Amino acid sequence: MTRLTLSDAQWAKIAPYCAGKETDVGRTAVNNRLFIEAVLWIVRTGSPWRDLPPEFGNWNSVYKRYRRWVKSDRFSKLFNALNDSDLEYAMIDGTIVKVHRHGQGAKGGLVQAIGKSRGGMTTKIMAMVDALGNLVDFTLLKGQQHDTAGVKPLIKDKEFGALLADRAFDTDWLLLDLEERGSKAVIPPKRSRLKQRDFDKEMYKWRHLIENFFCKLKDFKKIAMRAEKTDESFAANIYLAATIIHLW
Repeated sequence: MTRLTLSDAQWAKIAPYCAGKETDVGRTAVNNRLFIEAVLWIVRTGSPWRDLPPEFGNWNSVYKRYRRWVKSDRFSKLFNALNDSDLEYAMIDGTIVKVHRHGQGAKGGLVQAIGKSRGGMTTKIMAMVDALGNLVDFTLLKGQQHDTAGVKPLIKDKEFGALLADRAFDTDWLLLDLEERGSKAVIPPKRSRLKQRDFDKEMYKWRHLIENFFCKLKDFKKIAMRAEKTDESFAANIYLAATIIHLW
């Protein structure tokens, strides 16, 4: 049997939020756990769907079900159902992922978060993690966009005691926003500032947690190199991977 990912304890937490369980109205899924394992195998290995090992079932059937889950936002709902963020403080940052040629050229004129930067065709994952280093939320940007372009949707409607970020986020509008909401800004000032301001250097040391999260996220090869043509499929992979990271 191909190496599986989920422990019994992890599956016990995931199972109640899977569509097609026995208590749901309509058709009951044959094996929800095997389906989640199949998607995880694809996301973890970065393999094409046609290479899905046969013990997971017919690759095309599994793929079609995966696409139904993507279109119905099922992976984000699963993530949010199991998300119990500790927002004593939060951290934001961005990471670049290379876009494989298979991930380029979406049909129908759809505009995707794929842009040309120094590293070629790339996507930027802008993320917020909590005080434990677990994902709270993320947004996708074109690779060449500045990190601050993704801040507003991440902090909107969220309450946190402090925000940790590197000096790239030292902007007047963000500092003012944090002051107005009563959140502490743990952001080093840019060297170009005429008037340097103090920040909590001890608390800032915890910012490594978001870098740790990105390292764990990129252990999933289909995220480390984007092969998905659409943002919705790529985001679904991130939601599933972040769910598993949270349950480790």
